[in-house]
Amino acid sequence: MGLGELSGILAAILSSALGGTAVGATRYLAAAIDPLALGAFRFGIGAAFLLPIAWLRQGRWPARPDWPGVAGLGLLFFGLFPILFNAALVFTTAARGALALSTLPLLTMVAAAALGVERLSPHKTIGMLIAMAGVAIALLSGLSDAPAGAWRGDLLMVGAALCMALYNVWSRPFIRRSGPVTFTAAAMAVGAVILIALSWSRGSFVPISAFNGPQWLAILYLGVLGGAIIFYLWAFALERTTPTLVAVSVTVNPVTASLFGDFLLGEALRWNLMLGLVTVLVGIRVATTWRTGSARLDASRPSSAQRPGGA
Repeated sequence: MGLGELSGILAAILSSALGGTAVGATRYLAAAIDPLALGAFRFGIGAAFLLPIAWLRQGRWPARPDWPGVAGLGLLFFGLFPILFNAALVFTTAARGALALSTLPLLTMVAAAALGVERLSPHKTIGMLIAMAGVAIALLSGLSDAPAGAWRGDLLMVGAALCMALYNVWSRPFIRRSGPVTFTAAAMAVGAVILIALSWSRGSFVPISAFNGPQWLAILYLGVLGGAIIFYLWAFALERTTPTLVAVSVTVNPVTASLFGDFLLGEALRWNLMLGLVTVLVGIRVATTWRTGSARLDASRPSSAQRPGGA
């Protein structure tokens, strides 16, 4: 493993660790503002933070043929993803939501194999089954302690993970051509504009008139840390290593989300959550043990399957 790939994996781990705290902050705000407005704030602030940096760095903005793909990825990841993600946390706990999101490596492996980007080996298949069993342990055990309708939140979060898996597979060629800061700023801005327009038309910003200091601090945290920095780190990682290895890092997310939920939201850490997390980690370890050169993403040959709609 080269230094570049190692730096990508470390960036993905840091992104996922910070992402766990964003899950807790999102759940803290979920009862006060609807998912559309929350996503608009998160990615609106994030894009406003990244765009000047991209401009000052004189980054390579996407070429004209790349803009449909960049816009499509922005709508997918910074538009649909936050709607599903934030809606999920209305119904479920921070820890359960993060564990449902930990299906991301499995979905990324399947998407990458289906699109011919990475080979799905027997080891990966066995690992996925083990990890899926771990998620089932975490989400299906102790349902009496879960909020009413928590299963709706779990399913919504799996849908969000699917959006992220497709983004992982499709985005890397664009990131390599434009750079992680410029690509993330451009894609995030597209998603933010759509979310802001939808929120404004629905009157979703009305509740902010009653926000207090801690709620505004949580909004700022989500925008700067949970929007700009987390997704810059994620794009940085995707530029340097394969989609599956980046996605595997999301297993760090439930740890920080559980701790954040325990200390900030008073959500107790249950044995089934921890056992499920350990099982997920074992499954992901098995799935990523066997790697060959043919399993790596060939960034120098971006195919039409790697772009939304073959763009």
